[in-house]
Amino acid sequence: MTSSIGPPVPERSVPSPAPGRLRRPRLYEQIVEQLLGHIQDAGLGPGDRLPPERELAQSLGVSRASLAQALVALEVVGQVTVRHGEGVVVTGDVAPERALLDALRDHRDTLPAVIDARSALETKLAQLAAERRTEEDLAAIDAAVDLMERQLTAGERGLEGDRAFHEAVTAAAHSPVLARLMTEISALILETRIESLSQPGRPQNSLAMHREITEAIRRQDPVAAATAMSHHITVVSDVALLRDQDEEAVS
Repeated sequence: MTSSIGPPVPERSVPSPAPGRLRRPRLYEQIVEQLLGHIQDAGLGPGDRLPPERELAQSLGVSRASLAQALVALEVVGQVTVRHGEGVVVTGDVAPERALLDALRDHRDTLPAVIDARSALETKLAQLAAERRTEEDLAAIDAAVDLMERQLTAGERGLEGDRAFHEAVTAAAHSPVLARLMTEISALILETRIESLSQPGRPQNSLAMHREITEAIRRQDPVAAATAMSHHITVVSDVALLRDQDEEAVS
C-alpha cells in the first residue's frame, strides 16, 4: 500500500519585524549624565551649589548654550533651580540616572500636547477677559506686568511675574470651568515656562507681548486680545527641546 504522505514540506520562516530605530542620546542628555555624576561624586545635596556655568561649560568642553539646555532640563524635573545671584542650586536628592533620563524624554514627548492645550485654553481666556474684566481684574494684570518688569530689571528670568500675569488673565475671564482646566495643567505649563524664559531674549519679548495683551483687554477688544495671546503662546512655545526633536526627525 502506497503512502499518500509526501516529502516533508519545509516550514516557511516568517520574517521578524525590523528593530526600531536607535535613539541617539542628545548632547544635553549626555551633559545631564555628566552633571549628575558630578553631583554624586562631590556629595552635593539640597541647597548646595554647582560651580559657575562658565566653569562647568569649560570643564565639560561644551558651549554655554548646550549647558544651559541641560540645566533647564534638570530644573524642569526638580533636580536643580537657577537662582539670580546664587547660580545653580541642587534642590533635591539626585534621582537614579536612568529614571531621570526617562522622565526627561517623557516630558519632551508630551510637550507638543501641552502646548496645544495651553494655546486653546489661554486664547479663549484672553478673549473672555477682554469681554468680562473689571477694574480690579485690570489692576491685578497691571501688577503682574509690573512684577515681571522688576524681576527682569534685577536680572531674573521673570518666572513669578509671568505666572502671575497668566493667572490674572485667567481670573479676569470669570470662567470657573476654564480656570479649573488651567489648574489641571498648571504643573505642565510651569515646565514650558521655565524652558521658554531660560532662552536669551525671551523674557523681554514675553514682557512686551504681555503688555500688548493687557492693552487689548483694557480697551475691551476680544479679537485683539485673543490674537495677541495666540501669537504669544506660539512664540514662547518655541523651545530648544522641540527644535532638537524636529532636527532628529528629518535627519
